[in-house]
Amino acid sequence: MRTEHLIFIGIKGSVIALNRATGQQVWTTHLKGSDFVNVLLHDGAVLASCCGEIFSLDPLTGIRMWHNPLKGFGTGLATIATDYNPAGANAPALAEKGRRDQEAAASAAMVAATAAS
Repeated sequence: MRTEHLIFIGIKGSVIALNRATGQQVWTTHLKGSDFVNVLLHDGAVLASCCGEIFSLDPLTGIRMWHNPLKGFGTGLATIATDYNPAGANAPALAEKGRRDQEAAASAAMVAATAAS
């Protein structure tokens, strides 16, 4: 199988490779936790960020080539940029950040409303 025959999905702390033609799962690699995973295929590697850390995976096997915990930067969402980064490649991470911001604002509004009553 070749890389162009695969689709890469980041979900709940894992990266999953699917056969583009059949949708069958080819491999799954658990990275860390159960958080949002930002994924980018670039130059023969699947780059994935999760829980404030970054991972490089072999696109055909899912085997971890390297990992950097990005110590000192916390566990928030991270975006990935390379010299070739298609327009909108960071859109999933930005959408997740927006969802989390809305969730936090709704929670704060509920706490304020409860305190006022």
